[in-house]
Amino acid sequence: MNPLGIPPEFHVVVDIDRCQLCGRCAQECSFGAIRKTERMEADDRKCVACQRCVATCPQGAIMVEKHPLAFAPHGTWSEKFRRDIWRQAETGRALLGGTGTALSYPTLFDHILIDSCQVTNPPIDPLREPMELRTYIGRRPRGLEFVEGDLGGIELKTVLPPNIELKTPITFGAMSYGAVSLETHKALANSAQERGTVMNSGEGGLHAEMREYGPNIIVQVASGRFGVNMDYLKLAAAIEIKIGQGAKPGIGGHLIGEKVTDAISETRMIPTGTDAISPAPHHDIYSIEDLSQLIYALKEATEYRKPVLVKIAAVHNVAAISSGIVRAGADGIVIDGFRGGTGAAPEVIRDHHGIPIEPAIAAVDDRLRKEGIRDEVSLIASGGIRCSSDVAKTIALGADAVAIGTAALIAIGCRVCKQCHTGLCAWGICTQKPELRRRLDVNTATNRLCNLLDAWSIELKEILGALGMNAIESLRGNRDRLRGIGLDHTTLDVLGIKPAGG
Repeated sequence: MNPLGIPPEFHVVVDIDRCQLCGRCAQECSFGAIRKTERMEADDRKCVACQRCVATCPQGAIMVEKHPLAFAPHGTWSEKFRRDIWRQAETGRALLGGTGTALSYPTLFDHILIDSCQVTNPPIDPLREPMELRTYIGRRPRGLEFVEGDLGGIELKTVLPPNIELKTPITFGAMSYGAVSLETHKALANSAQERGTVMNSGEGGLHAEMREYGPNIIVQVASGRFGVNMDYLKLAAAIEIKIGQGAKPGIGGHLIGEKVTDAISETRMIPTGTDAISPAPHHDIYSIEDLSQLIYALKEATEYRKPVLVKIAAVHNVAAISSGIVRAGADGIVIDGFRGGTGAAPEVIRDHHGIPIEPAIAAVDDRLRKEGIRDEVSLIASGGIRCSSDVAKTIALGADAVAIGTAALIAIGCRVCKQCHTGLCAWGICTQKPELRRRLDVNTATNRLCNLLDAWSIELKEILGALGMNAIESLRGNRDRLRGIGLDHTTLDVLGIKPAGG
């Protein structure tokens, strides 16, 4: 029933001359947008442009396009706003969406250029000279003390805090088991293990089959405490306290009961079929002192052998918050910008709350340096990292490493159709339906993720060489090597960079 005659967003075109009526497209469409009668018929109202039918049609007879029915142009009432009002007038509900914001905010990365070397400071050839991408995540001591050893040598007296060694400054961000399939988790863990980095479990606990990857997993302690127990904490490389998320700062999480299968029930330690709701606040954290108590409780529980990180959303007072987190005893801070992805969030929050990662990481790095505590903590930035140059720019703005989520999912097949919350992902990524999960081959996905890490790491070495640097550590917080183009003076001042030509 479509009483207002609201046009669909996408149009499925089937080439009748090429179609052999095999019905493959109808079998593959998890949203029911295509069915087989005397011919293949498409229901455009159900199409989300996941492109599964296009990819699997053996004759290449299908195309998905923007629906050709035009909307009367209007400067204020765009097609998006009209469609959103129609949807809410029909349902009376908040609009939900997956992935990151779909609005066209300016991306500051695209207005930042990297300043390369030429003659006075010659570049380095990364093909012939060693380039060091190794990065350590964790607290650093204020200083080092040495003593004379028993055999006359010098020995380190200072007890070093626990750190994670990364072979590349690229990690996989938090995506929970439940929001994504077990096959997705396994692919992320496999590639992290093979390439010497880490993945984040998200707030859904760890499936029993994931425990062998513990040394390459950061486990999360979120407000719902799903799946948190002593074994979970001790098997991990590090522990992350999730306070906020870039896609939905200030609100909690919600995994619908339909996605809580028996396996997820066992992992999250909740009844099958019940909604898994994470409260907006931790009900034992209402101050920095409360946060410090949880940090040290987790350190005590793991005998001070694991770094404890705190994840926060990028908001307007992020620098002051980060200062308090360092003083509360955290070994690292994960800052998630508002372009960060999610399995499900109210669109009004996802699209209008928080700030981008670029000014957030620059502000935090600057504040911690001025307070003399920057080297006591590691910073991991996430939320809209799209390519290796974004990685380099983020590190130059002050991060030690980055975390990628949506980029990793795109590498294994995600079409960014924004329907993660439905559980109908046609590519087997954000679903718990067995027939859909089978579409994601773990070995193929692992290989693609390894290739992505390899490619970005090669490009990072090229960038370092062009800057006359041979270690990623030399780039960290080195904003002198960045220049802004098309940015106003206030933005340049926040980022701490000079204008192009300056």
